[in-house]
Amino acid sequence: MRSAVYTVLLLSLGLSGCAAHRGALEYPDREAIYDRPLAEMWPQVREFFTRNELPFREDKDSMVLETEWRQEFGGSKISGFFHRYMVVGRRETPTSSKLQIFRITKSLNKTLANSGNQVDWSPTRAWGMGATIEGPAEDYKAEPIQPASAPLSSAEDWEEVIATPRGETSFFAESGQGQRDLVMEWRVFREVAPLLAKEENAPKPVQVAKAPNAKEAPSQFAVECGLPIIGLGKQVKEGGVLLLGEVHGTREVPRFVAQAACQAVVAGIPVTVGLELPLENQGRVDAFLESAGEEADWLKLMEAPFWRSPYPDGRGSEAMANMLEHLRQLRSQGLDVDVFVFDHPKANGQQREDAMAGTVAFQVESSPQRFHMVLSGNIHSRTKQGLPWDQKHRPMGYLLEQRLEHVVALDMAYASGSAWICSVDQKGVKSALDCGVREAKGKDNGTRFFVHTWDSTNSEGYHGVFYVGAVNASAPAVQRGLGRPGADDNTVHPAPDEGSKMAFVR
Repeated sequence: MRSAVYTVLLLSLGLSGCAAHRGALEYPDREAIYDRPLAEMWPQVREFFTRNELPFREDKDSMVLETEWRQEFGGSKISGFFHRYMVVGRRETPTSSKLQIFRITKSLNKTLANSGNQVDWSPTRAWGMGATIEGPAEDYKAEPIQPASAPLSSAEDWEEVIATPRGETSFFAESGQGQRDLVMEWRVFREVAPLLAKEENAPKPVQVAKAPNAKEAPSQFAVECGLPIIGLGKQVKEGGVLLLGEVHGTREVPRFVAQAACQAVVAGIPVTVGLELPLENQGRVDAFLESAGEEADWLKLMEAPFWRSPYPDGRGSEAMANMLEHLRQLRSQGLDVDVFVFDHPKANGQQREDAMAGTVAFQVESSPQRFHMVLSGNIHSRTKQGLPWDQKHRPMGYLLEQRLEHVVALDMAYASGSAWICSVDQKGVKSALDCGVREAKGKDNGTRFFVHTWDSTNSEGYHGVFYVGAVNASAPAVQRGLGRPGADDNTVHPAPDEGSKMAFVR
């Protein structure tokens, strides 16, 4: 996405105007322009990446640098997504300049691969110049050897190759795809521009939200949260409640929640995630978040009957378990992320909606300084009364909006794919559910995660949508064993893999 150019003036007294107050999560709608020639700006850019411990290699002749690979949710054994920045200095005018920063993404998850995944991108971005990645997963760190006969590429050549957005969920497995990262461009600008104006006007770095019991928290640039979610920043605030209505059983929604929580907490807002899991699991979730995430910790979490339900409706998917692991990792780094569960499965109908709303409201009212992101099935999150089969039904979202301020409900939007869904048995067997991988038909709005709100609510009481791209089904975590998801040996007697569909459960 190319934005209109917006020139920001640097006064002798320091940085002024709206650029100084841009929210750390707000997705910019314009480029940042430095009121200095490129040659004067570039040394401070190099110092920025050095100071923030982002190692890089540089092509000094063309004002281009490239950082080393970092794993999303650093240290994760289950994420499978790796990112690096390519930074290109541009001459705007003889007396002004700008940076264009591209986030390059690799995925080791072959199930997300598109046709043509044999394409390899070398560090010079020339097609077919590098070695393909074979062998252990850690081999992604080994750079391909560039043939001596390979042509040298200028910054313009590199930009032409990577400027076309490939998105957040569409990858060539094991090959890099690039997308413009305006959020990072403005983060660099806010720190570098005052240094160019006057050394003593250097701003203090943005402080992440530190967990209450943490001795220290990492810097804003030490945590890799993935490509910024467009539109998220307008919803994230202290006391805000974001209701996310999902179709259960996809990989993409839990990843969206984990990324959104990460990006919000790095921007300085403490985050609490609410999950539609049975209330009796709260103790296990709390213990897991405070644990080291070892095999024994996973066993304690997943010994609960919920994960072994005879009706695996998608809430107990491997992707949901992985999301808990990502949130645990953020907390272990000293970031202020918390999780609560709110389902009351023993209640039915309106009683269940009332009980869930009461649990969520209590959590929000008890911690008004936090941002709450509440994930549930998209019937519960509606903010208007009535369902096609029950006009008097008051969903959880409706009850919460009556009781709380700053409630925003978003329906899930997605491109076509698949989901793990439980539905009434198609054979007509009474009291039976048919659970398995089902086709999910949606509308293609690209591959980038985003949040979009409307001027008014729709007929279901939603204020907008959160979009997750093409969806892929996530099977029950128990099929991967009761140990840590992603464990190579699938420990502790995993349930048999029934293929793409499970037989209906009586």
